[in-house]
Amino acid sequence: MTSAVTRRWRPRSLLQLVLLAFMFVMLPLAVLMIQAGQALSELSRLADVSARQAVEETRRARSLGALALEMERGARQYAVVEQEGLLDIFDERLAEFRQLLDQQQELLPDDPDVAALEEALDGLAELPGLPLEDFKARLSDFIPFAQHTEAMRQATNQRIDERIDAISARAEDVQVRLWWQTAALVSASLVLMLLFTRLIIQPIRQLERRILGIGSVGGDAGQHDQPLKGPAELITLGERLDWLASRLDELEAQKQQFLRHMSHELKTPLASVREGSSLLADGVAGEVTPRQREILDLIDASGRELQQLIEQLLDYNLLRHSRQPDIERLDVATVVKEVLAKHRLALDHKEMRVSCFNGPLTWQLDRTATARILDNLISNAVAYGEDGGVLEIRARSLTDRLVIEVANSGEPIAEEDRGLLFEAFYQGRVRRKGPLKGSGIGLSVAADCARLQEGRLELVDDPRLAVCFRLTLPWPTPVPDKDDETPAPALAGGDTRKDFS
Repeated sequence: MTSAVTRRWRPRSLLQLVLLAFMFVMLPLAVLMIQAGQALSELSRLADVSARQAVEETRRARSLGALALEMERGARQYAVVEQEGLLDIFDERLAEFRQLLDQQQELLPDDPDVAALEEALDGLAELPGLPLEDFKARLSDFIPFAQHTEAMRQATNQRIDERIDAISARAEDVQVRLWWQTAALVSASLVLMLLFTRLIIQPIRQLERRILGIGSVGGDAGQHDQPLKGPAELITLGERLDWLASRLDELEAQKQQFLRHMSHELKTPLASVREGSSLLADGVAGEVTPRQREILDLIDASGRELQQLIEQLLDYNLLRHSRQPDIERLDVATVVKEVLAKHRLALDHKEMRVSCFNGPLTWQLDRTATARILDNLISNAVAYGEDGGVLEIRARSLTDRLVIEVANSGEPIAEEDRGLLFEAFYQGRVRRKGPLKGSGIGLSVAADCARLQEGRLELVDDPRLAVCFRLTLPWPTPVPDKDDETPAPALAGGDTRKDFS
């Protein structure tokens, strides 16, 4: 459970955390949009003002050129026709030129051509008061006047070009600044996104680990590294998982207790039944007829089978709690023959011909676990194999692994059963032969015993027999013996067989 301080500092709900994350992630992007809008507005305003000024200044420079041309034309016409009205027009054009030149001087305050035009205007203003001969002599003043006017127009165009270049440079500076701002603010948004993603994902991963802990075999589902921190919904879900884990622990303890009690309660009357049937078979209560002996044999066989089912349940329970293997060097052929001896009567009853490899075949393995695997495989062969069929047990040792195969004739296993064959309590489609139905955990126990030794048990195809199980056991880390400090896998002829029929 989380403390009050932890609850105070976490978002109250998952919705609040998502909305808070959205707000913080969008904040840098909103700042970026505002700054970009301001920069674009500034550039737009500057471009608009500059365009208006450029049009006005270009128009004024063109007007000055036209006025200068009209003034020169009017003066030359007066020199030819000597009409007083032409001088009045000259004075009007001179006044307009002076007014426009004053405005143009604000654009070109230090331009020498503007200063020269002002001096020239003062000289041209004296023309209307001069005698005609002097007037004609001064007409040559219009040549430099026109030249300075054209130079002023070109200077105006150059100044406009410089202003356009300045606006372009300003636009490039704004673009570079916007790129840097975009990189910084987008990076900040990504960092915030990763931060809030971690805040959301971290409690979900904690919940995932708890779920995996609950589902793992033999795992301690009720233990976790640190208290769950996050939105209230996830905290509540974590508390529900803690309750579920504790409940599963209780159920597991009840299951263990039930299995222990069941094995004790079943074994005690079963032993009495088997002992009683044995006494009756020995003739303690009187002579036994062949029919009665047949019934006693059936009772004894069913008792042995029931005892085997109980032992399988206990083996399954033990292996589900990760028993450590007890590895020792053994002759595999001896272990196989010991297991076969337990099934001698059942094999004789089914009239099955047994073919087994000859030893010695030395390997490092867990005697109990390996014997359980072989016992379950041979029991399956007896239960599902055909009467009068064949049971073959083959073994071969390779460089780094031991391979044991148990194959029998009979009805093959259906394809739809192969994927679930080693699942606990799974009953296949093939009917078991005998008075008792199997528990469905024999092959599961065998597979667990193989995994206990880091090996594997699998169903493989055999060219001659219908069913073939292959057990593969690796050569474990060597444990030096007193007389042999460098043990190695013993090699044996895997094809050498001995007929037990």
